[in-house]
Amino acid sequence: MAKKEMDMDGYRCNAPIGVFDSGVGGLTVAREIMRQIPQERVVYFGDTARVPYGSKSKDTIIKYARQIIRFLQTKEVKAIVVACNTASAYALEEIRQEIDLPMIGVVKPGAKVAADTTKNGNVGVIGTEATINSQIYSKFLKNHNPKVKVIGKACPLFVPLVEEGLLKDPVTDEIAARYLKDLKRSEIDTLIMGCTHYPLLRSTIRKIMGEDVTLVNPAYETAVELKRMLEKENIKNEEDDNQPEERYQFYVSDTADKFKNFANSILPYDIETIKQINIEEY
Repeated sequence: MAKKEMDMDGYRCNAPIGVFDSGVGGLTVAREIMRQIPQERVVYFGDTARVPYGSKSKDTIIKYARQIIRFLQTKEVKAIVVACNTASAYALEEIRQEIDLPMIGVVKPGAKVAADTTKNGNVGVIGTEATINSQIYSKFLKNHNPKVKVIGKACPLFVPLVEEGLLKDPVTDEIAARYLKDLKRSEIDTLIMGCTHYPLLRSTIRKIMGEDVTLVNPAYETAVELKRMLEKENIKNEEDDNQPEERYQFYVSDTADKFKNFANSILPYDIETIKQINIEEY
């Protein structure tokens, strides 16, 4: 029995982590996982057919999340990272009650760091309309520090601009300046980039907000939290003998070639294969 249990534990440790997002934004989380826990295997799903999530209803987001998690379970994942702020805000807690797998989202890790970082107690949050309207960042920030003042700003055009690859473009600069002008006047000293697409606009956001504002990247903090969770659950993979093309799998619901080109511009190695699936079947 002990040998069998050890084999099962070993298999579980070697199982992949499921990571999903509405599109390419979650690649910022995947990139941090690759950097910080490189021995872990990852199955990534980008819902490129139905992006963006930020303008959709809570019921729709929960439906999408359930479909994606059912797909990831066919890949026998050992844990799930909801690498989408909107899905973390609207679906994480409900889905967590429905499946027996460790799960983390991207909201709580970023909120904790921001609450610990701010000096003057004024924290800004930028995100999709759904994330800002949910006020989930405000909830977690005030749980860590009740005195924090939270100023939220929806930036809905950031996602399509990133998806179109317009990371350094005059149009993006102009839209960012319009979105961020009120936050810049509000005397925040910490700004959470509350959508996984937004760290790809970090240099633009930094230029507008200035050096005195600390930018919090929830993608980085989520990878740190994931590492802790794997150790706590005793499912960390200790093996490190797979090549990148064997260690990482990527799936999308549409536009595989476009996704591949974008992924290869930000990930630490080039992806050879992206598989397109019909997520509505799950």
